[in-house]
Amino acid sequence: MWSRYLLVFGGGVVLLAGMFFLNITQGEAGIGIQTLIDAFVAPQDVADHHVIRTLRLPRATMGLLAGAALAAAGTLLQTITRNPLSSTETLGINSGAFLAVNAAAVFFPAAFSSNSLIVAFIGGLAAIALVYAMAGGLTASPVRLTLAGMAVTLAIGAVSGTLQLMYEENTGRLLAWGSGSLEQTNWSGVRFAVPWIFPSALIAVALSRSLDLFELGDEMAQSLGQRVPLVRMTSLLLAVLLAAATVSVVGGIGFIGLIAPHLMRLIGIRRHLPLLISSMIWGAIVLLGADTLARMVADGSDELSAGAVTAIIGGPWMIWLAIRARKGGGHLQRSSDSSTLASRLSGRTPYPVLLMVLAVLFVVIWFLGISLGSLRLHISDILAAMAGGGDELTRNIIFNMRLPRMLVAAVAGAALAASGLLLQGIVKNPLADPSIVGVSAGAGVGALLLLIVLPHIHISWLPAAAFAGAFASAAIVYAVSRRSGMNPAILVLVGVAVSAMGSGIIQMLVIQAKIRASAALSWLAGSTYARTWEELWQLMIWPAVLLPVAWWLCRKLDLLALSDEVPTGLGVNVIRTRIWAGIIGVAIAAAAVATVGTVGFVGLIAPHAARILIGHNHRRLLPATLLIGALLLMTADLVGRLLFSPKEIPSGLVVALLGAPYFIALMRKSVARK
Repeated sequence: MWSRYLLVFGGGVVLLAGMFFLNITQGEAGIGIQTLIDAFVAPQDVADHHVIRTLRLPRATMGLLAGAALAAAGTLLQTITRNPLSSTETLGINSGAFLAVNAAAVFFPAAFSSNSLIVAFIGGLAAIALVYAMAGGLTASPVRLTLAGMAVTLAIGAVSGTLQLMYEENTGRLLAWGSGSLEQTNWSGVRFAVPWIFPSALIAVALSRSLDLFELGDEMAQSLGQRVPLVRMTSLLLAVLLAAATVSVVGGIGFIGLIAPHLMRLIGIRRHLPLLISSMIWGAIVLLGADTLARMVADGSDELSAGAVTAIIGGPWMIWLAIRARKGGGHLQRSSDSSTLASRLSGRTPYPVLLMVLAVLFVVIWFLGISLGSLRLHISDILAAMAGGGDELTRNIIFNMRLPRMLVAAVAGAALAASGLLLQGIVKNPLADPSIVGVSAGAGVGALLLLIVLPHIHISWLPAAAFAGAFASAAIVYAVSRRSGMNPAILVLVGVAVSAMGSGIIQMLVIQAKIRASAALSWLAGSTYARTWEELWQLMIWPAVLLPVAWWLCRKLDLLALSDEVPTGLGVNVIRTRIWAGIIGVAIAAAAVATVGTVGFVGLIAPHAARILIGHNHRRLLPATLLIGALLLMTADLVGRLLFSPKEIPSGLVVALLGAPYFIALMRKSVARK
């Protein structure tokens, strides 16, 4: 026991000191150990000493404080939720605090400058309250809490992205900062954070005995004199306050609160007094190490965010935790609400009529998309241009600007919807979506990497790069999930972790490539802006080839929805069917991402809406899902163009603003059913 404590605390303090000083030596201009010692022992009025005292020492100190604060917050959250996957990142606290900071910077800049902590605290508290509400309250399973946190994070991210695009002048610096940056220009950030982080950490340590009792269960703790609601609320407020203080200074840095406490528990530390203290030490080590690594690999003056590095490190950690938690994870079952409603609607409305209504809506949105814009076109002008007549300006607007854009939106929306339908059929989980199970992030990494490494390469190679990234992500998800028997809940959690890793890599690539904030946000959110005929043809090839194969697989997917034993008994190879359906779903999603960026939620909403209207027959679902997906992205493109004209909101953000509440409602129905 004592040797273990000596290793954790003694070794941790020594390693922390070494990492602290190593971090100070890193930067655009390297600083030697002797210069560092001189700056502390005999400071002089020279440039290197000023850099150390005013830039690098505050940065390293802030890294120590932020790492300790996030680790303490993660420990508290994991205890009070009894959820091994809880942290300020996975429960949406960081994103809620960041949205509040964004909104205050835009709408209340004067008040924000002196009340940033209060703003971030309110945002983080509101976010975790929403997560608990949609997950089913205090009894929610780890899987459900994590998925609820992911949904809230995606929804908040869409709102934050919209604010950043609409008010770029107010929020121009928030893209890199929002991904988590320890960069400091003076001691003001440290002076701001210390009065909040230090007392909060002390109170958390003082609660150690109460937290030990809390882990025995509510009834046992109450019988021993524990005031469970008070301990839970105090711990929650402390965790949010620690996160808010951190976000206010360094932005959203994730996974520190996931890694450090579990690392200590793996070593064998269980009691909360040593657990909290050791977690804070090692949380600081992890964050300083991530920042040091980011600065070591940075090219010249390019500044990589520590948050992106921690996301890449934390993704595999979350995968491992998800596998460990599978026994108590709580499987996500198919929603019987949609099934019941589907049986009612499909019995009342004939299938051909439903398809006809969707087709008419498609034509209406298509005409509106062509006619509405900065220059409105009358329907007679559109028909004349389609017939080969009309003036040159009208033909140019229609054929070179609006028509290819709307068709790209339609095909990409249909492709993402079909991908979602196939992925949901594979995992038997209505929450599966290309963006949720890691496919979109992987495709985004592949496409963006190609654009940065080979900027002059022909556009025809972009889908190949997206395919490579998407299949790499899918392979990781499949390989890990297969060890748990393709448990749907584990598959989705692994997908969330892979998505986090992909997002971290994308953030690093965007910052390294020095892409303008607005351009980066537009692509990351998913945009159909200025799409051309060439991009349309590149996109159309893949759905045209693969969707007939998907149609052929639909009968087998119907059998997979029952159980693995039924299709096996009827001679269907379950594993082969899942692999082929997965390959098709990944491929068409990758083609869409290569063309329009990482659009989310289309693959979630469209299949679920189709099931409500039609039922669970996949051959009937596929055409309806394609039409609904096309309608969603076309409508999002139209709304994004018109809502704040002449500024445009990326269509992916519009879909996310609609899709996240839909996701929340879907989970709430599942909770209410249980």
